Amino acid sequence: MNMTETNSSVRNIADTALWVAYFRARETERPDALFRDPYAARLAGERGFDIANTLPEGNKHEWAWVARTYLFDKYVSEEIEKGADLVVNLAAGLDARPYRMDLRPDLQWVEVDLPNIVSYKNEMLANEKPKCRFERIALDLSDVPARRKLFADLNRRAKNIVVMTEGLLIYFTSEQVAEFAQDLAACEHFQSWVIDLASPGQLSWVIDLASPGQLKLMQRTSGTQLSEAGAAFKFGPREGPKFFLPYGWQAVDVQGLLQTAAKFNRSPKELRPVVLDPNCIPANFPWTGVCLLKKI
Repeated sequence: MNMTETNSSVRNIADTALWVAYFRARETERPDALFRDPYAARLAGERGFDIANTLPEGNKHEWAWVARTYLFDKYVSEEIEKGADLVVNLAAGLDARPYRMDLRPDLQWVEVDLPNIVSYKNEMLANEKPKCRFERIALDLSDVPARRKLFADLNRRAKNIVVMTEGLLIYFTSEQVAEFAQDLAACEHFQSWVIDLASPGQLSWVIDLASPGQLKLMQRTSGTQLSEAGAAFKFGPREGPKFFLPYGWQAVDVQGLLQTAAKFNRSPKELRPVVLDPNCIPANFPWTGVCLLKKI
């Protein structure tokens, strides 16, 4: 099967990229949109819309996807303003930031994802021009030797590199995340990380962390079908952002998705944001947030 075949179920991790693009398209249609992604609807395609509207609770957490995108935009933009000269988007999915954001022409931007996603994206955006120096690389990031080789190459290209992993770490085990973090920390010029590890379905480094409580909630709902498709949720550290300290990274800013969504009137009426110290979040509290990490 390719990414454009009609099928409303989620077959693999790549399909979640279509789902995420659908929510970006929905937000873009709003008169008060927090971001504009004119490519999202095209990238989501019919399958993306079908997945969101047929998967159990497929539309329930739209607020979280929107808040996460907004926070990633915010952190990455701030890091660029502070002097980042290369953005590395690992497991980029169908992200269109190099095309839709206001970027310096001399900024380097590298996307990495699975071959089928890269091929699909190359086709869908073939006639579009990115706003910076841009490269798209096909690579399975679970291939440890290959990714270390890639990281070493990228490390030589710039002096102040910001990494983002939006919708990746939640599919890794704690051991795999620890190894991944160490691989990044081993690169001298990787200075910041924007990571996400939560969201149903899916600074500086930008990080989105799921608590154990949120992980269990997600696994009981849409996570069931995703597990059957080989996209099971695995990572929800009890330590929260402190998980990364032994592996070379320290959280310098953490923003909750629910609090962010409430700020912009995106959160569901039945949910009430609870302001918590991100370093003292109860293990079973269903919390997700985006966190900016800095190299220690």
